[in-house]
Amino acid sequence: MQDPYGEFSNFAPFPIQQKRKRWPTTEHYFQAQKFLDTVHQEQIRHANTPMIAARLGRERSRPLRRDWEAVKVSIMREALEAKFRQHPELTALLLNTADALLVEHTTNDSYWGDGGDGSGKNMLGQLLMELRDALARV
Repeated sequence: MQDPYGEFSNFAPFPIQQKRKRWPTTEHYFQAQKFLDTVHQEQIRHANTPMIAARLGRERSRPLRRDWEAVKVSIMREALEAKFRQHPELTALLLNTADALLVEHTTNDSYWGDGGDGSGKNMLGQLLMELRDALARV
């Protein structure tokens, strides 16, 4: 990975096993869970890149599940937990951040990231720190 801690990105090439299937990245898994229709889920799961998976997941021609806003954080938590528990080298990397503030620094996203200026919710960083605390207790 080029970026320091680029492994923490949902686009990083660390496949996960979830719901009895192999997902190429956590981005593939997360985007697919926006839809209840398995046809849409499978199209996203088989996308060649996480960027394509993200694009497919953002297509509003697809029927977004009604409860998406209510479940998206728990689905991201589930994806991250699978990724870090299934890849011990990532667990070690995450634990090595000790008590550092983890921030998804991006101007493109003020929900999962910091909005580029620190005004965003940084939910990805929050979930990574929550997971780090849980892994440290094990």
